[in-house]
Amino acid sequence: MKSFLISDNRDTQVGMRLAGITGVVVHERKDILAELNEALKNKEIGIIIITKNIMSKAHDEIMEIKLKRTFPLIVVIPDRHGFGEEGLSITKYISESVGIKI
Repeated sequence: MKSFLISDNRDTQVGMRLAGITGVVVHERKDILAELNEALKNKEIGIIIITKNIMSKAHDEIMEIKLKRTFPLIVVIPDRHGFGEEGLSITKYISESVGIKI
């Protein structure tokens, strides 16, 4: 199974690419939905990783997919600026996920 990133910034794409995860950078809602639909058609993709800003631009459609489909898994991650909410920086997010202090 592969992972695929849909991001709105190049920094996140580069970071994921260094980890071996391919993806695209899109900014417009119609482009986001087009890339998402293409990723959903690809049976090799098991995880679709979406940044917070992408989620906010196509929230209703993404939530509908998450509720109706069990495959692939859609995961929302912060970008390099965090979730934009106090206390939810990428460092804290990783720390809580892994269970260690960074």
